[in-house]
Amino acid sequence: MVSPMDLRSLLAHLPIARLQHPPPVVAVLRLGGVIGGPGPLRSGLTLAALEPVIERAFKLPRLEAVALSVNSPGGSAAQSDLICRRIRDLAEEKEVPIFAFCEDVAASGGYWLACAADEIYVRETSIIGSIGVISAGFGFPELLQRIGVERRLHTAGDKKSMLDPFLAEKPKDVTRLKGIQKELHGVFQDLVRERRGARLKGDDKTLFSGEFWTGAKAVELGLVDGIGELRQTLRARYGDKVALRPVEGARPWWRRRIGCAGRQAGPPVPEDWVAGLLTAVEDRAQWSRFGL
Repeated sequence: MVSPMDLRSLLAHLPIARLQHPPPVVAVLRLGGVIGGPGPLRSGLTLAALEPVIERAFKLPRLEAVALSVNSPGGSAAQSDLICRRIRDLAEEKEVPIFAFCEDVAASGGYWLACAADEIYVRETSIIGSIGVISAGFGFPELLQRIGVERRLHTAGDKKSMLDPFLAEKPKDVTRLKGIQKELHGVFQDLVRERRGARLKGDDKTLFSGEFWTGAKAVELGLVDGIGELRQTLRARYGDKVALRPVEGARPWWRRRIGCAGRQAGPPVPEDWVAGLLTAVEDRAQWSRFGL
């Protein structure tokens, strides 16, 4: 004869018992790569591409939290801001906490994305910070002269050709660019102060110099909340039975098969691939700044 205690133990292991007490759910969003518009040789992080995925994450049943897995050296300030704000809007609407877990690097725009979270966790070996604005490019005027190519450019508006890579750089154009960078830097600083508040421990000159640090140093400066790994941290917070649900964007079958970002139908356009190669070089340079 089965005792009442044994019967309760047996019933607790039945599927129907688990349905009565389902585990909490945490959506996991992966934010990896350079931030900005896609090109022929890369697919950047943009709100247009991520918004459907972000919205699906916040619609999961029994949602307790959203975890951001961040691994980005930065990129477009505008896209960083758009993605961050969309996550924050939904977090406040759904009243769901956000956790960010930084991997190799969350620098510049990557740290901007991490600031969408209520709490930020890193590894000791992560690279964090670079709260600044950078503009990089190439100049070719001497090369064109050397190979006998004439640059023909016609504009309506005397500032339309500012910083054209095929023309000599003008000091007044550089001054104008630095003014724009200063404005964007101010927006970035305001966001960090808004999101981190009293947790910041460094002075403005240190925090907003564009310098970057290891994860352990970032904890000291208050840029992040602690050392932690996604699965371990969330299990400690929500229990061993927490269900971590990765939410990813659907890709067309042909893109999965050939492994490229794709472009509009038609023959290859040489200018597209030249621009794509330069973009790839710049992307590689962004990762290389952090030893990656």
